[in-house]
Amino acid sequence: MNRHALYLMLAAAALLCSCQSGRVRIEGRIVGADDRQVYLERITPLARSVVDSAAMDEGGNYRFDVRGVAATPMLYDLICDGERIPLYLSGGDRLTVNSVGSVVRNYTVAGSEESELLRRFYQPFVAGLQRLDSIASTPGGQPLTQEQRQTMAREYTREYRRIKREQFRFIIENKSSLAAVYALYQRLPGDRYLFNLQSDAIYYRTVADALAARYPESPYLTTLTSEIARLDARLNLSSSIAETGYPDLELPDMYGRKVRLSSLRGKVILVDFWSAESGNSNALNADLKVLYDRFRDRGFEVYQVSADTSKPDWIASVQEQGLPWVSVCDFRGEASPAMGLYNVRQLPTNFLIDRSGVVVDRDLYGDRLEKRLAELL
Repeated sequence: MNRHALYLMLAAAALLCSCQSGRVRIEGRIVGADDRQVYLERITPLARSVVDSAAMDEGGNYRFDVRGVAATPMLYDLICDGERIPLYLSGGDRLTVNSVGSVVRNYTVAGSEESELLRRFYQPFVAGLQRLDSIASTPGGQPLTQEQRQTMAREYTREYRRIKREQFRFIIENKSSLAAVYALYQRLPGDRYLFNLQSDAIYYRTVADALAARYPESPYLTTLTSEIARLDARLNLSSSIAETGYPDLELPDMYGRKVRLSSLRGKVILVDFWSAESGNSNALNADLKVLYDRFRDRGFEVYQVSADTSKPDWIASVQEQGLPWVSVCDFRGEASPAMGLYNVRQLPTNFLIDRSGVVVDRDLYGDRLEKRLAELL
C-alpha cells in the first residue's frame, strides 16, 4: 500500500506541534510472530525513525515506555514481522495492543479511542487491498482467455468499488476524528486522488471543519488547510487551462494594476520570466525590443514576469530600459506561484503561445525567436 503521501503530508504536522510532551506506555502480547523484536516508529516529514524497541518473552509479551510524546495525538507505527500497526499516541496514553497470527489483520487495541477507531478503518482497508492483489494475480503465470479476463475485470471492479464506498462512509461518519484524516490519504492501486480533484476538496474541507471543533489545537488542521489550498489551486489551474489552453496568470504591474495573461488572448504571446538583478537582462531585453517593434503590429505581445523581490529596483529597471510590453511582478521571487505554475527552474526562461492558446515552444532567444515569430505571424 502506498503510504508515502501520508507520511509527507499528514505527518509533517509533527514538527509544528509545540504542545507539552509526556510518557506513553504500550504493552501487549503478539502470538505467532517469527520476529522476537517489536519496534515503535515515529513518522516525521522526511523519514520514518525507530524511537524504541522491545524484546518479546517466550509468551510474546512486550512493553514500551516512551518519553517525550506530544500531548496532541501524533502518528506512530508499531512494527512486528515487517508489518505496521498505525497508532495515534499522545502524552499520558496507556495502550494495550495484542495480535494473534497475522499481525495487522488480527490486532486489537485498547486505551486509545483514536487508535481503536483507526483500527476499524485500517484492517478492512488492508484486507481489501489483499483481495484486489489476489484477484489481479494469474495462477502459475498462465495466460488468460478473453472470458477469464472479463470475469477478472468484473470481480476487480466490484471489489474496488466496495472498498471505495467503505472508505467514503468511514470518512463522513467519523469526520471529526484523526482516523478520518488518515483515511483521507489512503489510495487504492492506480489512484491519484481519493475520488476526483473536485470532490477531494469537499472531503478534505468537511474533515477540517469537523476536526477544528474537536481538536482546535491539532497541527493536523494546518496540514489539511494546506492540502485544501493546494486542491483549490489545482482546480483553478485546471479551469484556467481548460479556458485558455495554458496556465493563466494575474499579476500586478508597476502601478499595482493586476493584468491577466488571458487578456492577451488571440495574439502570439511570449511569457518571459526574468530578473532585473540578472547581469544579462539589459542585453536580452534590448534584443527583445527589436523583435517587439517589428512584430507587435502583426499580433505579437510580451507578458514579462519578474522574479525580483525589490519593487524600487524592478521599477527603476523597467523605466530605465524603457520596456514597452506588459511588465508584472509580485515580489515573491522564486516563491512566486507563477514560477511554480510554469515550472521555472532557471532564469531567464520563456514560453511562446500561439494565437489558439497552445504553448508551442520555450527558451527561444535571438535568431531562433525571430524565425519562430515569422512563422507564426
